[in-house]
Amino acid sequence: MEPFGLTHLVPLSLLTAGIVVVVVLGRRQRDEPAPSRFSRAFALAIPLVTVPLQAHEWVTDFDVVIDVPVHLCDLALIAAAFALWTHHPYPTALTCFWGLTLTTQGVLTPDVRDFPEVSYVTFWAVHLMIVLAAVYLVFGLSLLPRWRDYGWAVATTAAWAVGAYVLNVAIDANYGYLRYKPSSGSALDLLGPWPLYVVNEIVIVAVAWALLTLGLRAFDCLKSREV
Repeated sequence: MEPFGLTHLVPLSLLTAGIVVVVVLGRRQRDEPAPSRFSRAFALAIPLVTVPLQAHEWVTDFDVVIDVPVHLCDLALIAAAFALWTHHPYPTALTCFWGLTLTTQGVLTPDVRDFPEVSYVTFWAVHLMIVLAAVYLVFGLSLLPRWRDYGWAVATTAAWAVGAYVLNVAIDANYGYLRYKPSSGSALDLLGPWPLYVVNEIVIVAVAWALLTLGLRAFDCLKSREV
């Protein structure tokens, strides 16, 4: 699809509107002791919307090189559903870090067939739900990651990268773009050739997540003092 063409701007507009809605709703629900009905409905909506779409692709056009559900966004979607249903720190942290940083890269530089392909609808349903879940949990409900959560998120992501690379070599695939960059262009183009861009990406992600954690914790501390 054409970056920032009409079929890109439409989902971006939906995302922008959705961010406003989930932040407002989340702030109204911050004092509730348990996950709200909205949070759990959102959790249920994730599989109800995405599983049929993905199943359609697997039945009609399955390709082991791209359709095995081991993309980081596949794991982020599962983490988001658990985080919305439970508000447990671990899946919430994964949703925060994966959703607010890595998934947003896919939103801004999509590597997908254009509309009206079903893969287009699947791609945007998955990516928008992950980002909206992360925004709702972090900026709406203020469920902020702790340094312990940061460490678990980095370790989990590292374990995924090792597993994904082994799978890539075994089946000649490129999950996570760990063997080569996407042909449509992305931020990885700025990080040098393989394997340098993989190393640079790991360092940048770890630092970015640390800065995100530091910023969110500092903001929460300042807000608590004001109260």
